[in-house]
Amino acid sequence: MARVLTEKHGGERRRIGVAVARFNEIVTERMLDGALETLAAHGVRDEDITVTWVPGAFELPLACKWLADHGCDAVVMLGAVIRGGTDHYEYVCGGVTDGALRVQLESGVPIGFGVLTCATMELALARAGGSHGNKGADAASAALAMTNLQEQLRSEVR
Repeated sequence: MARVLTEKHGGERRRIGVAVARFNEIVTERMLDGALETLAAHGVRDEDITVTWVPGAFELPLACKWLADHGCDAVVMLGAVIRGGTDHYEYVCGGVTDGALRVQLESGVPIGFGVLTCATMELALARAGGSHGNKGADAASAALAMTNLQEQLRSEVR
């Protein structure tokens, strides 16, 4: 019979890094609040959380790499990219997504991806604690779930 590993979100004994983009701060601050509430609700102590602010979404992957390199068990990436009238949106969204994937695969440290890519500020705010939930909280939950999955897999192999 196949072994089924269950999704767990416990955060006890976890060191969590949170990288937050300052651009569109009205959105990212709300996402950060949701992420911190979620981490606390799952037992992550304040002293085990490192929050770092970066200028914009494009800088997030490098900040996540630095957090991973400095011993974080998981990283939460928070940003908001709002579509404008130029191609800049496409380049930033692609760069952030590709960068997050590379950091995650190269470091082995899970990243909870909480970067909103929205057409309008109203849509972003709806996803930052509004009518569509808080994607910062969701990203924190995903980071914890992946950290716990990694621990389960390590114990299964031994």
